[in-house]
Amino acid sequence: MKRYIFITTVIIAAFFASCDDDFTKRDPVYTIDSENYFNSETDYNQALIGAYDLLQSTYINVLLGEIASDNTASGGESATDVIGFQQIDDMVHTPVNENLKNLWDWMFAGVNRCNYILEFKDKTDFPNRNQVIAEARFLRAYYNFELVKWFGPIPLSGDKRFLASDVTSIPRSPIEEVYAVIESDLQFAVENLNPNASETGRATRGAAQALLGKAYLYQDKFALAAQILDTMITDSPYSLVQNYNTIFEMAGENGPESVFEVQYSELEGAGFGCLQCSEGNVAVGFSGVRSYAGPVFASGFSFNVPRQELVDAFETGDLRKDVAILDIEAWATQTGATYSTGFKHTGYFNRKYLPRTRSNDAAGDQNLTNPNNYRAIRYADVLLMAAEAFNRSGIDDAKARLYLNEVRRRAFGDNNHDISFSGPSLTDAILAERRVELAGEGHRFFDLVRTGKAAQEIDGFIAGKHEIFPVPFQEIQFSNGNWAQNPQY
Repeated sequence: MKRYIFITTVIIAAFFASCDDDFTKRDPVYTIDSENYFNSETDYNQALIGAYDLLQSTYINVLLGEIASDNTASGGESATDVIGFQQIDDMVHTPVNENLKNLWDWMFAGVNRCNYILEFKDKTDFPNRNQVIAEARFLRAYYNFELVKWFGPIPLSGDKRFLASDVTSIPRSPIEEVYAVIESDLQFAVENLNPNASETGRATRGAAQALLGKAYLYQDKFALAAQILDTMITDSPYSLVQNYNTIFEMAGENGPESVFEVQYSELEGAGFGCLQCSEGNVAVGFSGVRSYAGPVFASGFSFNVPRQELVDAFETGDLRKDVAILDIEAWATQTGATYSTGFKHTGYFNRKYLPRTRSNDAAGDQNLTNPNNYRAIRYADVLLMAAEAFNRSGIDDAKARLYLNEVRRRAFGDNNHDISFSGPSLTDAILAERRVELAGEGHRFFDLVRTGKAAQEIDGFIAGKHEIFPVPFQEIQFSNGNWAQNPQY
């Protein structure tokens, strides 16, 4: 039976747990009569948990954000292993791509769950109402931002759920209109969210400021980006952790550098037929070393393997290199570990998000239940975005260097590697820094696109086509001529 992708039945479901005080650790609660819902603060909070739930499916966004770039190769077992990954790596993807369809599906499901709350935002009043609405609007902005990055123009339904008939009547809104909605949602979130999360995993004012600054940056609104990011840096409780390595270990989750983090757990609850249902970070198992046996790490499927060009991008003495990149041959020689090689084997793996060994063998399939959180917005990313905004706006290169060098001093453990450039040379230095600081975290493709460098850095990239991805074939077909496909697809 045909389905319309952005038509989502909202099920208020428990999300995923990572610690005892995590607000997402809840027993499942279901409601069938949704029109008679939202009669209490509890109802709104349960619906909000359902809206957070789709964040776990953004593992696909992270994987593909690296594979589509010059950072990593698709990997896997063979040229036909997850064919959608292979096509995107080779820049031969078409509107018939299961993985892009998944990304579209899951992000619209997130939007629709947020819209469900906002459709009934005035039904019941309670003291914490603005906080709940602000979190829903932050999440809607997050999902819409992902959609506009990947697909360009998308349909908008205002504060109401999409209906089955909307695919033939609601147009795809221009990118500028989508960003206007994102900005409005985040401005409301900035004004109404608490600066500190009441429970682990909830969005904060700082997260909204950072995402708003990022949305401005992606539109080349550099002065606005500089203003909001500088305010966030000045007023925020965030700081760089001293040891870069600790950020990506379990003990480093939700630390002082974490502005917004997607919470995962090792709870069982999904199979390979429903990866978006997994409570664990599926990207971790996908990125693991194939047939691995040895210390520290667990085996995986050898996707998303770093290219030599990324390894070479790290300067001599950069302490981040050995955190971001696992040289499997050197590691095997050092530890006696064994492994097998997969497709497009480079000899390197994304160490930040490799599966670690764990004592809880009862947790289920390691590749579906990795509890490694995704650090969606880190403070170092905010500093580099602010540096770029101050530099590219022409407002203050000195402040841009200040924020850039704060990141570099942590990376090298000294101030002997400070950057002294100005103008375009400083811009290039900031973008180079983003590559190595955020390696393996899913940002590289979009950094190249928004700065106009994708065609020169990504093999097979066609300017005027590959900046965005095709709308899934089914959606164009179901629209009955209402939607046109993206150019050249």
